[in-house]
Amino acid sequence: MRLNRFLALAGIASRRAAEEYIRHARVTVNGAIVTNLATQVASTDVVKVDGRRVQTQAYRYLLLYKPEGYITTRSDDRDRRTIYDLLPPGLPRFAHVGRLDLESEGLLLLTNDGELALKLTHPRHKLVKEYRVTLDRDFDMADYDKVKKGVYLAEGRARFDELRPAGSAQIRVFLTQGIKRQIRRVLAALGYRVKRLQRVALGPLTDHGLRPGEFRELTAAELETLRKGSRSRPAPPAEAKTVKHGSSTPVPPPPAENVKRRPLPRKTPTAPPRPKFAARRSKASRQTGSFRAAQSRSQPRRGRRASG
Repeated sequence: MRLNRFLALAGIASRRAAEEYIRHARVTVNGAIVTNLATQVASTDVVKVDGRRVQTQAYRYLLLYKPEGYITTRSDDRDRRTIYDLLPPGLPRFAHVGRLDLESEGLLLLTNDGELALKLTHPRHKLVKEYRVTLDRDFDMADYDKVKKGVYLAEGRARFDELRPAGSAQIRVFLTQGIKRQIRRVLAALGYRVKRLQRVALGPLTDHGLRPGEFRELTAAELETLRKGSRSRPAPPAEAKTVKHGSSTPVPPPPAENVKRRPLPRKTPTAPPRPKFAARRSKASRQTGSFRAAQSRSQPRRGRRASG
């Protein structure tokens, strides 16, 4: 198999990231530095990255419920607790798919499958993530269109794919974007303060049965759904979006049978307007042309004497 695929199977990085290791002469095969991306390796070859031998291993997929107070990184120079402190020793080198900030909690996918991790984090695949957000006050549905259209941040326009009320001072937010602290920053721009933020779904994966700090292996059905790619978007909310200004209670639209539609008038084809002055200009030009012709005949040509 190709060297970059071998490194991806070993859990070093995705194929694309593994190519950077090869280009920068960090990979050796049987003691020789390799920089050719087309290099083929066999299971009997000794492959090392930065002097450490790597071997292919079986893929594993863990769904972790990150508690509040843990950061999503492998190591921290400030000696804070990381999500990898929640895992037992002896596991493969996992990469985390996506991030959650220090104050947030909820689902994270950990895997040594670099290809799947790259696929799920790429914006093209639009993996839907669902969050349960607790606010300092009830959400005013008059702000619904604002979060749907988006709020401009330093990184660009940040928008919610969908938002639904979920109880007293709680909402459900659906995202496919991945801007840093997107939910907190968008709601803060509208005057809300987030008191608690939980990621309760990651594509087809839910937090059912998981408590903070716990993890489980993915089922075969969940893994198959992730491999196919989840592009499904949340259905629109059942509540009507028509609201009174300053009111948080949606106003239902009028029944369809009471709405009288006025038929549009039929358009009849009309002939293009005739130019009013075209004939006059044409006639004037003919008269001017005739006058000039007669005048030229009455005058002698240059270079000849008039007969007389």
